[in-house]
Amino acid sequence: MNRKTTYLDYAAATPLDQDVLAAMKPYWMDQFYNPSASYLSAKAVSKDLEKARARIAYWLGARPSEIIFTAGGTEANNLAIAGIMENYPEANLVISAIEHDSILKPAKRYDNRVVAVQPDGRIDFTSLARAIDDKTVLVSIMYANNEIGTIEPLRRIAKVLEEIKKDRQKRGIKLPLYFHTDAAQAGNYLDLHVSRLGVDMMTLNGGKIYGPKQSGALFVKAGVSLMPLIVGGGQENGRRSGTENVMGIIGLSVALNKAQTIRPEESWRTQELRDEFIALLSEKFPGTIINGSLKWRLPNNVHVTFAEQDNEQLMMRLDEAGIQCAVGSACSASSEKPSHVLSAVGLSEEAARSSLRFTFGRNTTVSDIQNLTRELAKLIS
Repeated sequence: MNRKTTYLDYAAATPLDQDVLAAMKPYWMDQFYNPSASYLSAKAVSKDLEKARARIAYWLGARPSEIIFTAGGTEANNLAIAGIMENYPEANLVISAIEHDSILKPAKRYDNRVVAVQPDGRIDFTSLARAIDDKTVLVSIMYANNEIGTIEPLRRIAKVLEEIKKDRQKRGIKLPLYFHTDAAQAGNYLDLHVSRLGVDMMTLNGGKIYGPKQSGALFVKAGVSLMPLIVGGGQENGRRSGTENVMGIIGLSVALNKAQTIRPEESWRTQELRDEFIALLSEKFPGTIINGSLKWRLPNNVHVTFAEQDNEQLMMRLDEAGIQCAVGSACSASSEKPSHVLSAVGLSEEAARSSLRFTFGRNTTVSDIQNLTRELAKLIS
């Protein structure tokens, strides 16, 4: 028997949009050609690929030549980190304490410094200033956190880095200082214009914006030299070899175009759902704590600690009731350690193990929120 489910884990994955699916379909069979081939049919596919690149570049305020297609956000993040650091083996990089593992783990291969965050998840600028020295070549700070939804002040960070670069120039230090941001969670709700944000590199992930999984892109500002991770046929101007995933690229471009087109109205709609849910939580469960910034927060994210509740048990019981969400602690099966994000914002291990993440999306309704609140009341009481 099929049961009705309420999906509230859009930060983890989004369903493929119907318009995206329709745009991808021709490239599965009819337009299957390798875009590097020389005959007319392949050249037509190559033109479609470049149109997709231009469409993505438009929303970033970038040149099409500054877009590198990858197999998702993880590869894009690895390329941003390793691509810079392999060119500057004597340099170091700076990352925040709440980055995704696809930043944290490649960063560990190099001389790295970790910047603390405030209790609301926003970057600590005193810690940032201490971390950067004359050998720092790369700073990577995510745009919006995947667990607690906090939005980072990228433009303010960029201004700090600009001042450091000016000081270096005066002192004759020629080492560049690049700024990368993982914007995987930002595509549906935030402005992606790279010049306004002041970033040199930006990661995009199709699976988070109603596009296909394993589709992604890395914006790399002109003049930034990257050492490629994957070499071979020289595709993507030699920065990422391999026959292009045309279906995924087309899907990514259509998904980003739709997400950014409807962004104002969808941001407002999901923010109303978020705020109503937070109000209901305050009314029904006075002891709950909302984690992350209340002001600088993704409009679809509610990360909440239910005191003295076991989040794994609560998540499973919600799942049995047809409601799908995520545990806030993100424990791994091997180490069973609480999420590094929750630790970084000051949650105790006990509080981390009592936290759940609810993330809303295009299919979420007011009745879903009300039903969720009712089920929580049953389970917690």
